[in-house]
Amino acid sequence: MTLKNVKISLNKIAKSLERLQDDREFLLKNSREIIVLCSRSIIATHKGDLKIGKKNAQQAEVLLKKYRKKLNVNLKRYLVTPEQEFVEAIALIAIAEKKEIPSSQKLAVMPESYVLGLLDCIGELKRMVFDKLRNNEIKESVRVFNIMENLYLQLYTFSMYDKVVKEARRKIDVNRILVEDVRSAITEEKRRSEMIETLQSLGK
Repeated sequence: MTLKNVKISLNKIAKSLERLQDDREFLLKNSREIIVLCSRSIIATHKGDLKIGKKNAQQAEVLLKKYRKKLNVNLKRYLVTPEQEFVEAIALIAIAEKKEIPSSQKLAVMPESYVLGLLDCIGELKRMVFDKLRNNEIKESVRVFNIMENLYLQLYTFSMYDKVVKEARRKIDVNRILVEDVRSAITEEKRRSEMIETLQSLGK
């Protein structure tokens, strides 16, 4: 019988692939909860509720640690998106609290997740700047913009790794436009504020 060894090998491979498929379905199903928690964290942070923001981010971190234990090397890519969302939420909280953004090692995330999460955070910083401008918090809006711009400049060179960090180039191109939009808005707001101050001083 020439197929005896083939049959044995295929049976083993089938069992291995079945386990792999089950783990994949588990990660896909349960990683959605991490993404939802991170979204809630970001929303709460924008609203100024850092307590709730941090609580949701911490819950997401607990789940990430749990699911990493089930992680087969072939399934690593399925954790990129939830890790990416986690990095985005943590970075936004750190900036809101005027603290340093944690390193990739501190967050225990994959390099790709860290880069993509920071790129996504730039979009959230635009929203934060405009919220500050609407509340007439000019100095705070400038502080956030400076972080936004410097973060973009730090990440700009990663466009060359687009083949291994998927969507990096596209996100960088989008972020360039966001930075320019925010720069224009802040410049305009500064001029308006200076004009108001000048008119007020003339009226005294």
